[in-house]
Amino acid sequence: MDFNQILMLLLVVIVIVMFFFVASSLSLWVQALVSGAKVGLFNIVFMKFRKVPPKLIVKAKIMAVKSGIEITTDELESHFLAGGDVMRVVQALIAADKANIDLKFKRAAAIDLAGRNVLEAVQMSVNPKVIETPLVSAMAKDGIQLKAISRVTVRANIDRLVGGAGEETILARVGEGIVTTIGSADTHKQVLENPDSISKRVLEKGLDAGTAYEILSIDIADVDVGKNIGAELETDRAEADKKIAQAKAEERRAMAFAVEQEMKARVESMRAKVVEAEAKIPLAIADAFSKGNLGIMDYYRMKNIMADTQMRDKIGSSESDDTQKI
Repeated sequence: MDFNQILMLLLVVIVIVMFFFVASSLSLWVQALVSGAKVGLFNIVFMKFRKVPPKLIVKAKIMAVKSGIEITTDELESHFLAGGDVMRVVQALIAADKANIDLKFKRAAAIDLAGRNVLEAVQMSVNPKVIETPLVSAMAKDGIQLKAISRVTVRANIDRLVGGAGEETILARVGEGIVTTIGSADTHKQVLENPDSISKRVLEKGLDAGTAYEILSIDIADVDVGKNIGAELETDRAEADKKIAQAKAEERRAMAFAVEQEMKARVESMRAKVVEAEAKIPLAIADAFSKGNLGIMDYYRMKNIMADTQMRDKIGSSESDDTQKI
């Protein structure tokens, strides 16, 4: 097989492949043509080479044209290749146009690529959404706990969808505002009598700043009386003071017991010294005898005096016992 035959074979293969792609894209091209959407036949063919689904792009282009929205095929392809949801963006643009909301394709594509549901945002701009906060507990100045549930009506802010905070921030700020309002009330009865004061005060704080939503209203759905936190705190404080006083009293008792034991030890020490001194008396008497400083008569005279002293002590003790008996 020479070079010319090989070339002819390649041309035949190319023609067959091109015919296959053109034939499969012909129906989409006719559909776009009769719908007024300007999508070229070869543009549809080359979409397959760019890994872009032609059916999706043609369908989105027809929807946009029928709704009077100008979007180029290249913009739709670029958004798909960037990882966006082409059909959702087109539907959002159609909904925004019907609701007289100024929304361009670039902004809608940016919102979609940012991870937000642009169609839901447009729908929320037309039909505001009600968000219910979880149960919020707070304590008034009189120590009574109140539990409140509120419903927040929000509307999507298209201009702040990119970079704006979400619903969690709204709920956190509303909960903080409820706690602040209840906490600043002198009594819990004021809040129960005027629950709308919570809504008014929270709305004055501008809680939707920096978020992707605009707060329309805050309505208190339910307010219940909880525990007497003030009384519980006072009880806990009294119990703590009691334990502190008991600990200090126990410390003083231990110190007194230690001092008592120390004094007993001192008494025993003094008694030991007395016994020691008394034990030296016989030695001193013997030494006086040996040196001639004490005579035998002096010794016996001293013994008689000691005997008289013991006898007087016994007589005095017996008289005191008889007096006590009488």
